[in-house]
Amino acid sequence: MASTSQTPRGPEPALPSVPPDFDRLLTRIGYLNYAWTNTESLLIHVLAGLLDAARPSAKETATIIHLTLNTTRARIDLIERLAKREGNPLPKEAIDRILKLTHDMKRLSGIRNQLNHSLYAFDANQGIMRSIQMKIADRKSGLKYGQEKPLGRESVEELDEVLSQIRAANAALWSVILDYDLPA
Repeated sequence: MASTSQTPRGPEPALPSVPPDFDRLLTRIGYLNYAWTNTESLLIHVLAGLLDAARPSAKETATIIHLTLNTTRARIDLIERLAKREGNPLPKEAIDRILKLTHDMKRLSGIRNQLNHSLYAFDANQGIMRSIQMKIADRKSGLKYGQEKPLGRESVEELDEVLSQIRAANAALWSVILDYDLPA
């Protein structure tokens, strides 16, 4: 009979107490990522419509292109270029709506990137929350990085506003998809 031995483990380390506002902030960032990914995936349907929705393979081709382009900016640039080309399969009204949406999504993408590519920290003793930008900037005489921003309850409210704008973009994309019978 084979014996199994288990190394006894000590108690799990206690997680630090997280202030409620910090917990809400981190939860909102999670919601923001979910909402953004969901919204960005709708670009597949817009892309399929711009490729030629009447072709049976348009959605599959659009999905392959979407997954091959690995940045939001590249996906939006492609959609804008296809929308602006001559002989577009969609009516002008649809193109105008798509271009407004891509403009809005570029702005929201910048905000999302700033929030998503930050570290978040709190001082449990003083109750201070802050974000630390994980972006490097070359300056004439050196580098600048690690810019810190204090966070408070208003930061959660700002995130709620950004989430609201992403949800509005999602609804507007669905409206274009349904109004112009793009592959869903």
